[in-house]
Amino acid sequence: MKRLSFMLVSMLLVFTVALPVYAAIEVHTFDNAEQEEAFQELTATLRCPKCQNNTIGDSEAPLAQDMRQKAYDMLRQGKEKQDVVDYMIARYGNFVTYEPPVMLSTIILWLGPFLFIAIGFTVLVMRSRRTTAVDSTAQVDDLDEQEAQRLKSLLAEMEQAENKDDKVKK
Repeated sequence: MKRLSFMLVSMLLVFTVALPVYAAIEVHTFDNAEQEEAFQELTATLRCPKCQNNTIGDSEAPLAQDMRQKAYDMLRQGKEKQDVVDYMIARYGNFVTYEPPVMLSTIILWLGPFLFIAIGFTVLVMRSRRTTAVDSTAQVDDLDEQEAQRLKSLLAEMEQAENKDDKVKK
């Protein structure tokens, strides 16, 4: 009996604690359908600065909730959709849009990957050319007169040995 009453009390406690979760649904009323459509577009196109890759409509972060509320308030005041976007960019930076504009400050973001690949390819080509040139000149320069004579004599001995082997096989 104690076990049953303990289970009932614990279940009641869990449901009581979980009840406020269901009450967190945002309800927005608009004057007309255009405002509602603009709000839906804004919440689908603005990025949450905290969640990195979620829209403010998908995010449950407090910052995204504040951004949604500000967008709602501005639309209710009669502001246009672009006014809301401009406000969000001024407040949170170009990061809140999924396609930041090409500006002097963002040019490194747009061209950075291409520059990185070009520099890496150039370094690879330069290193491969340099090592090939160094290897070929090093082989010629490193041989002095005695080593050259010794190499020639070894090559001559190898040719003689091959010639003897060829005669034996015939």
